[in-house]
Amino acid sequence: MIIPVRCFSCGKPIGHLWEEYKRRIGQGEKPKKVLDELGLERPCCRSMFLGQEDLIELVGKFKKS
Repeated sequence: MIIPVRCFSCGKPIGHLWEEYKRRIGQGEKPKKVLDELGLERPCCRSMFLGQEDLIELVGKFKKS
């Protein structure tokens, strides 16, 4: 739901790159190009971004019981 601050596998700080990635993908840029330009070269870090689904708005609609 929320991008982690660090990569689970290698420990590289990645949380600060999420907003930039999301903005550029929303403008229609290709994910490979954006990840390369942000400096995410390791497969573990790239998978954190490619596998991330922003569900916080959806989850926020449900009532806590």
